Amino acid sequence: MSIFLVILAILVCILLGLIVLIQNPKGGGLASNFSSSSQLMGVQKTGDFLEKGTWILAITLMVLALAINVTLKTGGGATTNSEQQEIINKASKPTAPAAAPAALPGLQKGTDTSKSK
Repeated sequence: MSIFLVILAILVCILLGLIVLIQNPKGGGLASNFSSSSQLMGVQKTGDFLEKGTWILAITLMVLALAINVTLKTGGGATTNSEQQEIINKASKPTAPAAAPAALPGLQKGTDTSKSK
């Protein structure tokens, strides 16, 4: 099912690219070639058709992307839930605290460092 959706999404991408390339950003494009009044579709109708086709294909591509995301169960690979739980447990175990130094430098046992007057 997901392979069919991916192939369909690729076809929609190709069609969307072709429709966008046909259009001219200044309003010409394919519509400028239909200047004759004897054509089946007029200039304005061709522009409307291309614009509606662009919107429909863009929305279709977004829906297909969501459908592909839903149909694919996992993207991680072959790890199972128990393997993932073991990895989480190993990473969350606290490590042993670092041992305090035996003697702080500058301090000697038995000597008072406070100055009394």
